[in-house]
Amino acid sequence: MDRKIETKSLHEGWKPGRGEPRQLPIYQSTTFKYNTSDEMGQLFDLEAEGYFYTRLQNPTNDAVAAKICSLEGGVAAMLTSSGQAANFFAIFNICEAGDHFISSSAIYGGTYNLFNVTMKKMGIECTFVDQDLPAEELKKYFKPNTKAVFGETITNPTLAVLDLEKFAELAHSHGVPLIVDNTFATPVNCRPFEWGVDIVTHSTTKYMDGHAVGVGGCIVDSGNFDWLKYAERFPGLTTPDESYHGLIYAEKFGKAAYITKATVQLMRDLGSIQSPQNAFYLNIGLETLPIRMERHCRNALETAKFLENHEKIAWVNYPELESSKYYSLAKKYLPNGSCGVVSFAIKGGRDESIRFMDKLELASIVTHVADSKTCILHPASHTHRQLTYEQLKEAGIAPDLIRLSVGLENIEDIIADLKQALDQI
Repeated sequence: MDRKIETKSLHEGWKPGRGEPRQLPIYQSTTFKYNTSDEMGQLFDLEAEGYFYTRLQNPTNDAVAAKICSLEGGVAAMLTSSGQAANFFAIFNICEAGDHFISSSAIYGGTYNLFNVTMKKMGIECTFVDQDLPAEELKKYFKPNTKAVFGETITNPTLAVLDLEKFAELAHSHGVPLIVDNTFATPVNCRPFEWGVDIVTHSTTKYMDGHAVGVGGCIVDSGNFDWLKYAERFPGLTTPDESYHGLIYAEKFGKAAYITKATVQLMRDLGSIQSPQNAFYLNIGLETLPIRMERHCRNALETAKFLENHEKIAWVNYPELESSKYYSLAKKYLPNGSCGVVSFAIKGGRDESIRFMDKLELASIVTHVADSKTCILHPASHTHRQLTYEQLKEAGIAPDLIRLSVGLENIEDIIADLKQALDQI
């Protein structure tokens, strides 16, 4: 039976048997016992399933990954230590020195730096594009060594909505997968695989956890991209891996090849595992995700409307406002709501925006976003501080942009706090 997402959020992943704990246990162990040396050897050769070291796999982590996989409608998933690790692994799993990939320029500042600085040092080139360009214009950025296309369902912090179908068709016409970070929308509000996306990533630190208690990430594979069809382009998946006696992932593991390779190769060597304790916290957050997202979106829309009508506000961007340039895309891809984040600016520019933030009493100035409490940030001064003026402009981040993450408080209290701060500037 294919149950609804509210039910899956509670019941998927961990299915206890008779006498087992109803709540997912924390398997707080680095290692796991076997009776014979041969049993352990088969695990190392990937000839048998099981657990032998938490750096590769852990039962708590696997149960939570399976739940997220079910929510997204994928075939396989893995947890990582952070959203940054998830995005790095997602690209590095199919790119190596000399390769190229394309990314929307309107992405989170940390991801931009990862792609533009760190991965460049590894010999992997990224071209950043304006995601609102027509497909015909975007085609010119593809190269013979292009291996993937990347974007965010709802961009952080500019709240641009990615045209998933356009980018999926564009990527597939060039024989590469589309990877999308679905953190802000979550699978409650958007199911990217239904629009042609191949791989989804998450910073589970945000809405999935929901309470700012545990850092984490996740990668989910749809299983739909045919790696063998483009075997020459993706040798890591379609040619022998000598570290596993010549095993070929795409042939041995089929639709699970991508996640298997990321687990047994990248996690083995780089070790960015999520702790079982954080996975346990994440699972608790996932149980209430659908309910929380409904409230986040309702509060955010009311907040956006209040700001849009205030005389001291220069502009407001929220995908569900009819004034948003992304309103039609939001209705198409996010019919049940977008997210709880609103971006806006104060009349008077950057300095006045910062003065306003300092007057807030309920909303906290923190680097975090997308949890139960209302928080606020000035990206040009904080998350995107390392970007040059030109890079900020390319990413669509105005110097006066404020990112407001609307929480679950009573909406009257949220608006009252904004109003009293605006009254003081």
